[in-house]
Amino acid sequence: MARVRAGESAAYGELVNRHAPVAKRAAVFLGAGADADDVVQEAFVKAYRGLAGFRDGAPFRPWLLRIVANETRNLMRTRGRRSRREELAAPLDVVLDPAEEAVSLERRTELLSAVRALPEPMRLVVTCRYLLDLDEAETAAVLGWPRGTVKSRLHRALGRLRDALPDKEVQR
Repeated sequence: MARVRAGESAAYGELVNRHAPVAKRAAVFLGAGADADDVVQEAFVKAYRGLAGFRDGAPFRPWLLRIVANETRNLMRTRGRRSRREELAAPLDVVLDPAEEAVSLERRTELLSAVRALPEPMRLVVTCRYLLDLDEAETAAVLGWPRGTVKSRLHRALGRLRDALPDKEVQR
């Protein structure tokens, strides 16, 4: 680790070679499955970027495996959101009336147009909360805003959407 901090990039390669197998096993056991290589690669990149915060004399392996665990958790969360979005976007088994389907598509198009017309802060908060299905805390973290700001901007954005789509239902 001292060699890495001294600027010897080959020394980090040695750390990667030494710890990659255990990092990959950890990622697989924690649930990364086929994406374990990607998780490990991202963990090593984050570890390299975070070397300044690494405590002198501390063991590298537990620190790295904590990063691998966090990356695996992030992957699992992303998979869950993606599968929920895919379920919502999947065609229904029930064949809809063509007229109803056309009206549904028209409403969705109108709503997306109204969202795109919002000022950027409002568009971002609506996108995070409703299109990406993030909760309030996650939205605040992603946007770097306090939770109160997320709440107030979301409230204002929904009000604008209600005004833009007066004959439509906009969730409160």
